[in-house]
Amino acid sequence: MDNFQLVLESLIGGEVIAYPTEGVFGVGCDPDNAEAIQKLLAVKERPVEKGLILIADNYQQLRPYIDEQKLSEQQLAIVQASWPGPVTWIMPASERVSSWLSGSFDTIAVRVTDHPQVRRLCQAFGKPITSTSANLTGQPSCMTTQEVSIQLGSRLSAILEGETGGRERPSEIRDAKTQRVLRAG
Repeated sequence: MDNFQLVLESLIGGEVIAYPTEGVFGVGCDPDNAEAIQKLLAVKERPVEKGLILIADNYQQLRPYIDEQKLSEQQLAIVQASWPGPVTWIMPASERVSSWLSGSFDTIAVRVTDHPQVRRLCQAFGKPITSTSANLTGQPSCMTTQEVSIQLGSRLSAILEGETGGRERPSEIRDAKTQRVLRAG
């Protein structure tokens, strides 16, 4: 089984994987599997209250997780004009989103990635995956497959081997209602 297939099978099986993104390596799992999310939070030693980002191949994959009724057409147009790319948007969460995913918020952080390997993975998986930086809470984000292997390797089911998109920081985070930058990218 090749590396890509191993990673995909791990995702389908409810396991936690790591993968390169636009800026840093991320760790992810099936956003609809509460047990997988609990495993991911344990891997990162991350509190559930912080919530997780969803990363997808296209906007259609994200729609079930977003309450579009709470956004204007203009707000949605601004969000969609920034994708695909390294901008994560905070949007109203749909009723489908569990508190395991959204944390203590009634919103969901979402991004349509332009990283080819992640797009392929979301296409093959048929939906978004969770995305949070590959590192133990408080440690620097991993930038290479080797760094992920050293810091988190024993805690992960599989690592998608590859290169990040060359950015030196995690994605920018903006609020879809106000357009305010919450984390510079």
